[in-house]
Amino acid sequence: MDFRQLKSFVAVVENKSFSKAAEKLHSAQPTISTHVRMLEEELNTRLILRTTKSIEVTPQGWEAYKYAIKILDLRDCITQSCSADSKYIIRVGASTVPATYVIPEILPEYTQNNPDTYFQIHQSNSREVVEGVMSGQYDVGMIGMPVDQEGLTCVPFCRNQLVLIAPVTDEYLAMQRAPRTPLKQLLQSPIILREKGGKKTADRFLDAMGIQEEDLQVVARVNDQEAVKNMVAKGIGVSLISEIAARDFVRERRLLQFRLPQDQGPQKLYIVYRNRFTAQPRVQSFITFLTHYEV
Repeated sequence: MDFRQLKSFVAVVENKSFSKAAEKLHSAQPTISTHVRMLEEELNTRLILRTTKSIEVTPQGWEAYKYAIKILDLRDCITQSCSADSKYIIRVGASTVPATYVIPEILPEYTQNNPDTYFQIHQSNSREVVEGVMSGQYDVGMIGMPVDQEGLTCVPFCRNQLVLIAPVTDEYLAMQRAPRTPLKQLLQSPIILREKGGKKTADRFLDAMGIQEEDLQVVARVNDQEAVKNMVAKGIGVSLISEIAARDFVRERRLLQFRLPQDQGPQKLYIVYRNRFTAQPRVQSFITFLTHYEV
């Protein structure tokens, strides 16, 4: 097993394609295929199932992917610590909303003022981000839930209110002009929910409102917020998603947005980091920047 095999395997998983992985790594597709095959032979297990049109990562493949990421991160850390002339690396773990919508907005300003710093960003769910911060895999985490765990500091850094989105039609435009959000009427519409698994913000909101899934006309469950927005924009139904995630479609008038009763308190995004990291002033500088940045 060597780093080339791991890099090729990670690139295939992340790009969902051998050809795109080869393009990203500036290599030939047969070389990428050979690296993955050699890794599978050494581990004596199938990591990726190949068809003529697509690939599928096996359960063993996803497990190997998590370890491969950590190994490559450690290699980069060693390289960084032994190379005085290289840029300073900040390793960030982020859940879906901050990774997709917040980081692209904040990094240009930070990197412009700190040109000797660059970022390694890995997207995962909040639980895995917290685990990565605890283990030292990430210098800082950006997550959608508060955590109270010994050895970690968790602070809010921007608002992330839940909203209801709807297609731009006469029916929903009329509802938007109402003095108060007609929530009951909106929730009688066909609705698109996120995939099952874990207690997501929308699930917690519905619980707080005393609404059961059986009371809703669920037409689809989707695991990607971009797909949810596109489906709503096409008129398939309404949905409950992050205000930050909805912002671009609302600005472009591709979606309508409805504020919700926030009896359970305003939602936030959070920064999480290890308590003892005084030897990493760049990380502290980045955290300070985040806490003062208005997204």
